Amino acid sequence: MTKIPELSAVPIFGNISDIDSTNIHASYTCISNVHGEVFAYKTAGQHVVVVNSHDLYNDVCDETRFEKRPVASGLGEMRNGLGDGLFTSYNEEENWGLAHRTLMPKFGPFSIKDMFNEMYDISCQLVSKWARQGPEHPIDPTDDFTRLTLDSIALCAMDTRFNSFYREKSHPFVEAMVYFLQESSRRAFRPSFMSDYVYRAATKRYWQCIETLQATALQAIKHRQEHPSQKPDLLNAMIQGKDPKTGEGMTDQSIVYNAITFLIAGHETTAGFLGFLFILLIINPRTLKAAQSEVDNVVNTTPIRPEHLSKLPYINACMREAIRLWPTAPGPRVSPKSHNDADYPVYIGKNMYPIQKDDIIATNLLKIHRDPATYGEDADEFIPERMLDENFNKLPPNSWKPFGNGMRACLGKDFAWQEATLNVAMILQNFDLWATDPSYTMKYSQMVTIKPTGFTMHARLRADRDPLTIERQLWGGIEPKSHKKGARDSTIKDASTVKKTPMTIVFGSNAGTCESLAYALANTASDHGYNPQTMSLDGLTEQMPTDRPVLIVTASYEGEPPDNAARFVKWLQNLQANELKGVKYAVFGCGNHDWVSTFHRIPKLVDRLLEEHGATRMADIGLSDVASGHVFDDFDEWQDEILWSGVGKYFETSSKLSVQNHGLDIRFHPTSRTTDLRQDVSEAVVQENTLLTAPGCPEKRHLTLQIPAHMTYNPGDYLAILPMNPVTLIKSIMARFGLAWDTTILIPSSQHTSLPKERALSVHDLLSAYVELNSLATQKHISTLISHASDASTRDCLSNLTTSEISAKHITPVSLLIAHPTLSPPFGEFLAMLPPLRVRQYSISSSPMHSPHTSTLTYSVLTAPSLSNPAQQYQGAASTYLSELYPGDRIHVAVKASHAAFHPPLDLEHVPLIMICAGTGVAPFRGFVQQRAEQIVAGKKVAPALLFVGCRHWDKDALYRREFSEWAKLGAVEM
Repeated sequence: MTKIPELSAVPIFGNISDIDSTNIHASYTCISNVHGEVFAYKTAGQHVVVVNSHDLYNDVCDETRFEKRPVASGLGEMRNGLGDGLFTSYNEEENWGLAHRTLMPKFGPFSIKDMFNEMYDISCQLVSKWARQGPEHPIDPTDDFTRLTLDSIALCAMDTRFNSFYREKSHPFVEAMVYFLQESSRRAFRPSFMSDYVYRAATKRYWQCIETLQATALQAIKHRQEHPSQKPDLLNAMIQGKDPKTGEGMTDQSIVYNAITFLIAGHETTAGFLGFLFILLIINPRTLKAAQSEVDNVVNTTPIRPEHLSKLPYINACMREAIRLWPTAPGPRVSPKSHNDADYPVYIGKNMYPIQKDDIIATNLLKIHRDPATYGEDADEFIPERMLDENFNKLPPNSWKPFGNGMRACLGKDFAWQEATLNVAMILQNFDLWATDPSYTMKYSQMVTIKPTGFTMHARLRADRDPLTIERQLWGGIEPKSHKKGARDSTIKDASTVKKTPMTIVFGSNAGTCESLAYALANTASDHGYNPQTMSLDGLTEQMPTDRPVLIVTASYEGEPPDNAARFVKWLQNLQANELKGVKYAVFGCGNHDWVSTFHRIPKLVDRLLEEHGATRMADIGLSDVASGHVFDDFDEWQDEILWSGVGKYFETSSKLSVQNHGLDIRFHPTSRTTDLRQDVSEAVVQENTLLTAPGCPEKRHLTLQIPAHMTYNPGDYLAILPMNPVTLIKSIMARFGLAWDTTILIPSSQHTSLPKERALSVHDLLSAYVELNSLATQKHISTLISHASDASTRDCLSNLTTSEISAKHITPVSLLIAHPTLSPPFGEFLAMLPPLRVRQYSISSSPMHSPHTSTLTYSVLTAPSLSNPAQQYQGAASTYLSELYPGDRIHVAVKASHAAFHPPLDLEHVPLIMICAGTGVAPFRGFVQQRAEQIVAGKKVAPALLFVGCRHWDKDALYRREFSEWAKLGAVEM
């Protein structure tokens, strides 16, 4: 027998602070990373045991020993609205057995097939909506899939039309349902008196939502009773059907409960399932292409029919794999079945964990479905091939259970599977899809079920589809333009009809440097007679155009592709010879010589693979070392001396470069607007910002942040911070140009820039939050400034500046303006010199095992005399910004995973660890050691770990000295 790890509980409230009631299974998963395959906690007077491994789950699926019990959970609270309906009833309740036996025939294969036309009708509404919105419109797939599945179950089961696609807002049933599910989850984690006395407003709204749900169901039932129909649907089965065992019919109350159950359970889980599936397909282009090819081969361009659905094995495997990784009903609750006290405790698993009579067992499919013992070390990856029939049929019992277990398994699983297969096939048949944000990482929220959040995508009709005739095409009313299998045009279409030659410019960028270069290139390209389209490198995956030049600007990130280029590089590595014949390209690459073994690895790899697969190189690759500080000069030199002459050999244009003015065309506007940050970041709340070093030592600080619930990290990862520029520097610039503090500008849409266009923007906000003020000046900047110098001495001084001097003294356009009062460039030209503000990455100095929603940073504050003008102080933008934060302030952050093997060893018991650092370099190792300490406290054994720390004075700047001493006493580290 092995004791189950128990979370420390607070009297009365239990572990209410340890389990996030808005994302229960995320909490389970985080806690399981510390305690392993099983742990226990207390909530609402119940003792809950959480199982996280297939070994334990296989045991609790034994229906001779355990049975479903919807208690101590959101499902139990849902009984307030769903009573003893099929989803929320106890096994022993008479109405459950009666309803189950009465309605089961309606979910047989023939009955489900008979619902195909109704499903197809609603699916056509979705396809028509996306077609008419056009490819530029960002789609929230989870929202549209919710409308789709609600309308499908309502029409198929009750012959009722909610017409969700013709409403701007969701149907009132959906709004009531969302709050009902959310509040049910929250109520499960509160003592009952808190709902009645502390959360009175929430409780009042909760019961109002239940009234809305019941009124909606009653309306459908009453309409059928007043207008009888012979349609053999679910509603008639509930009203007219008889239990084959007892001969009894369902009671009126049971009909209401089950009508609501089918409307909720029949759409909520399938909507989330489709959302997860399409995200996984889009961020894995290989699988998306394979699934689309299968539809082309089986269905081609004809309307989809029921017989097609059984001929799509790869799509079936994709669906199985998606719901394995993201089971939308992430785990039922069960209890021991025996009522005899002498039978307890009962035991589960190889380790013989004891379960007591009143224990509730919560199952965590988010971990069970990813058990490496079942699915291997790549269990977290989306690999549909493992779910093809031959492999799927070899899986161990109870290792894939997204639809529940045994007699309490989902009655409508075949309905959901047919509906999902139909819609996957229809969407892939008619659209090419891509993500709005190619670097999106999966985020999800939980009510009772889980759904993805924060993802939007775009859908472009494929070559043989027309938005004006799409509905007739879907129903077979007209012939499509092409009948050849696979006759699709997947090249990028230029939406404009301008006379300039189209050009595609793509970037792979984490820190923002290459993105800035790409937009600068677009600005120059327009002067050369091209109409540039700028996007991330992942946007070109499987869509390399042949009708225009393709210019690629990319970096290496610790030897790996940037986040928004990873899928493109992976696709490129898997191509066959000559697949890119006709593509014409040029590459510019950035790297850092500190990473000696991987310096410029990715740009060189992209350049080589493009040529190997048949593409034509228009110009030799350009390369720059960002550590040298000359990246913009190197880029300008590559453009002027190599790129444009090379491109001109393959593409003719009617325009030539104008070097007179590369400034932005701007208009000053009298009203002010707030800033709109463009980076993919989320808000975090400052909890603590403390000084670590003694007076007289260089300032080093510790920042504690409360990060959003969807944001997860591992020790060794980075936290990207989007800073604000120092206020003193902004004031100096505005004074230099004679601008009032509330001046606003407007940038026309014709300008090629990453700054907001066609909207008034405060100059103060723009300088604070949008542009880099400390970026180095380039020779082009110097030339521009010389043209606006009114005296010879200033012109001579600027003309004598060398690249090495600019780098050594960190000379910037801002510092030159301040140092030379006679310079008078237009503000638009000055603004064009400033690259977009980029995020700064700091190593995270904490472990999520200590606090899953807290992250800490350890940083040095950079303040020193300016190298270009010692009379002025130079302030590091990010460190100054961080040092001025107070508890309660909100900042924008994003977790960036470390691509290198810079994480604690997985085998913590047998693999020793040596860590060497100096100063704030201790940051990631603090996270490593903190995690080891948490694991020791949880009963784990760890191998030895040595930490060597360099500091100036042991008593003044040995960071976290007391903490490391305490952790050393635990055995987590030896200093």
